[in-house]
Amino acid sequence: MTTEGQRRAPPDQLKWVVSDVDGTIVNRDKEVTEASRRAAQRLRAAGVGLTIASSRPPWGMRHVADALQIDGPIAGFNGGVVVGSDGKALRETRIPAEAARAALDLLAAEKISAWLFTDSMWLILDPEGPHVAHERRTIKSDPAVVPDFAPWVCQGCKIVGASDDYDHLADVARRMGVLLADSANSGLSQKYYLDVTPPGVDKGSAVDFVSEAFAIPASSIAVIGDMDNDVAMFRKAGFAIAMGNGSPAALAAADMVTRSNNEDGFAAAIDALLDGRTGV
Repeated sequence: MTTEGQRRAPPDQLKWVVSDVDGTIVNRDKEVTEASRRAAQRLRAAGVGLTIASSRPPWGMRHVADALQIDGPIAGFNGGVVVGSDGKALRETRIPAEAARAALDLLAAEKISAWLFTDSMWLILDPEGPHVAHERRTIKSDPAVVPDFAPWVCQGCKIVGASDDYDHLADVARRMGVLLADSANSGLSQKYYLDVTPPGVDKGSAVDFVSEAFAIPASSIAVIGDMDNDVAMFRKAGFAIAMGNGSPAALAAADMVTRSNNEDGFAAAIDALLDGRTGV
């Protein structure tokens, strides 16, 4: 992470890339483009690892990992769960039950549609709620409709508040942060999604995991993302790239800005990294 006027140079010895998925690797239609596939191939040919880190559940981005031929770890739930290529958990954390109940109560009081993800299930109350159909297409999985979340509240890996009233959701996100304080992490992963995840983990945890698991210094890791929740990994890595469609916070924190996700910005960023360029 950097500030204006203090941009860092790309790593001299790039060893790994950790990338966001939505708004970054996939385009507006949630597709992995041929340019992104070629970029991943170029990383492999150069001996550089690739990990994807997302607010999605790990099983909801397996098809993205397969398209990119990723055989290493992937990080779901904003870093809360890391799984290997076989789908088995390498690290898993959950939201404390008291914090989960408080978050769900606030969403209910604000009449915001809530979802609860466990390590293997997507639970919802309203099958006609905002973005349910969109999420189904995105993660290629169907939710389980339940009357309430009580039986699963101790198993929560992520809670989502979904709304198309962006200003209201942003206000609730601010209040959620105050309410939960250090008991859980919260923030917008998209302008229509408010995520609540376990305390002490965020997308920066994915950078930490790669660094520790493969004995790679953080200075040799580059990250790519587009949203506020990606800034946590911008802080941990040696070089940070924001998408052209990035949020103001992501753009301000990045060392370099690439094209948008609908203009193959991920592929352009990988090309720039491997060519040692500071621009696309």
